[in-house]
Amino acid sequence: MKVTLLLVGKTQNEHFIAGIKDYVSRIGHYLPFTITTIPELKNTRKLSEEQQKTREGELILKEVQSSDTLVLLDEHGKEFRSVEYALWLQKKQNTAKRLVFIIGGPYGFSEDVYKRANEKISLSKMTFSHQMVRLIFVEQLYRACTIIKGEPYHHE
Repeated sequence: MKVTLLLVGKTQNEHFIAGIKDYVSRIGHYLPFTITTIPELKNTRKLSEEQQKTREGELILKEVQSSDTLVLLDEHGKEFRSVEYALWLQKKQNTAKRLVFIIGGPYGFSEDVYKRANEKISLSKMTFSHQMVRLIFVEQLYRACTIIKGEPYHHE
């Protein structure tokens, strides 16, 4: 199974970038993992939130293949403990060819993206910046990989 993280807009903070790169290199020892960044929309001042979500949604859906299993990182999604997430990921390894996680733009996802999604997961009941979620997500993906392999990174 291949795993892709699809992002709207570049990661800005140099500390987050360094942390993300570190975890991406670690994840690569367990499974094929890529990050795809969709450029932020330009000249959005005259666009409503709904118009921005629609345009971002079109760009997101262009990156998605019909056979992909699409998982939105969404505040209304299912929450997991780390071990539960690892079990969920392990099951996906048996059923998904390509697992695509998406972190949307500042206003969330368009209705079309929600309709296309297979699942939604939430990293926390707390709200994090879109920049910070990227680092938290890759750390949790790495943690899940080590749990699946029975390695000592995660402690109960």
